[in-house]
Amino acid sequence: MRILVADKLSAAGVDALREHHDVDVRLGLDKDELVEVVAGYDGIVVRSQTHIDADVIAAADRLQVVARAGVGLDNIDVDAATKAGVVVCNAPQSNIVSAAEHTVALILSLVRNIPQAHMALRDGRWERSNWTGMELHDKVLGVLGLGRIGTLVAQRCHAFGMRLMAYDPFVAPERAARLGVELVATIDEVLERADVVTIHLPKNADTVGLIDRDRLARMKPTARLVNVARGGLVVEEDLARALRDGTIAGAGLDVFASEPLTDSPLFELDNAVVTPHLGASTEEAQDKAGIQVAEYVKLALAGEFVPTAVNVQGGPVADELRDFLPLGEELGRLLTALGEEGLGADVTVEYLGAIAEEDGRVLGLSVLKGLLSPVCSDPVTLVNAPLMAEERGLNLREISDPHSEDYVSVLRVSGVTRDGQPVRVAGTILQPGARERLIEVWNTPIDIEPTQHMAFFRYRDRPGIIGIVGNGFGEAGVNIAAAQVGRSDVEGEAIMALSLDDAVPPGVMDGIVERIGATEGRAITLA
Repeated sequence: MRILVADKLSAAGVDALREHHDVDVRLGLDKDELVEVVAGYDGIVVRSQTHIDADVIAAADRLQVVARAGVGLDNIDVDAATKAGVVVCNAPQSNIVSAAEHTVALILSLVRNIPQAHMALRDGRWERSNWTGMELHDKVLGVLGLGRIGTLVAQRCHAFGMRLMAYDPFVAPERAARLGVELVATIDEVLERADVVTIHLPKNADTVGLIDRDRLARMKPTARLVNVARGGLVVEEDLARALRDGTIAGAGLDVFASEPLTDSPLFELDNAVVTPHLGASTEEAQDKAGIQVAEYVKLALAGEFVPTAVNVQGGPVADELRDFLPLGEELGRLLTALGEEGLGADVTVEYLGAIAEEDGRVLGLSVLKGLLSPVCSDPVTLVNAPLMAEERGLNLREISDPHSEDYVSVLRVSGVTRDGQPVRVAGTILQPGARERLIEVWNTPIDIEPTQHMAFFRYRDRPGIIGIVGNGFGEAGVNIAAAQVGRSDVEGEAIMALSLDDAVPPGVMDGIVERIGATEGRAITLA
């Protein structure tokens, strides 16, 4: 079979592909050129430069697999590939060691002022007294996100004698304890106590702009901040101001909200160490990425299951279960959102009714994918979800029961929050039309179609609440597409679920929660 390598790939990766297939390396193709030549290929390998969009996929009449030699998938239209039956895969584990080591390099550069002293000496200035540093020994490292890279950074900094603390509501305390890490309940506690804070969180609606002026003000004036995760997690204008004003002592950044970037107030500051997105730029990481995607391409072209496939076509799914896959992911995301302070180690998935007669393990994987995607910096797939759950001490318990009282099939997901509160959600698929319905939220029956943007409130049932909520969203310019109230008793606890046309602006939910006296309120994005 024929494979097109459209971006620079390591020689080791190209050689591995050529062991079994004909490989053409054609770099720098623009979209028109790519559309013209792609019809003859069974597989395409890219990095970040070449975009594989719907037009390219439509022109590729033999295409079976698109592989990204790296972590992200922003340059691949996964939906178009899925509809065309094309496997999309990547190499998410190829750069974790390189990224962790680059994080440690930035930390050391910051605390010992290495770049600044180097430039002064090159300019002919012996400024030994100007660049007094700080020892890492006995200092506190605060890790925001204790996933694979965060764990590697913590392990390496432990060797310097640092004390370790972390915020990650989806890592079991027992696992953190085994790593010698003190797990704390809030991001603010990490910021207030740590001497060095390193960020290893995913980029999503909840984390963009996470470290802003208010949060920087919580840090020690002697503290340093490092971000080798994703651009946009730190508000760069606020960080530049904090560095100029002495709010914090220093910052190291490898990623930025907009890239490439050559002009920033941060670049003018002596207490900022900046690099142009070098976290994965090592020979070893490039070789790993090339070799890994070569192996995955070979599996895909052989018709075998691909471990890093990010779309459903990565493996066989029973027809009776196919419509439940996106619902399972949505229920997982919803459970994560409702358990905002973190879930316990055990999550239960129940297959009720007709779906219980099929092998429902793939639905369990879709639930895991939904549970973990909002909190993992690496892409979560149906195949790597169990490993990522295991690393976080998350156990999935599956129950099948062919009896369902009200619906043909029901998928239910439940867990317990860190403070001991049970939380349960459920959904079903209605025919004809494969229409998704949420039928239970916070252990209370409801009936509403899940949408991309949703909001949920838990409060004491009484007159006038619906009007207050509607006015609150109306004042914020958020249109309510549908609303449903569920309750167990008159004037008892009630649940309000709303489908929204727009994302909820910051602060709106807090205002509505206060006005209606809700015990809880959540605005979430399911897609």
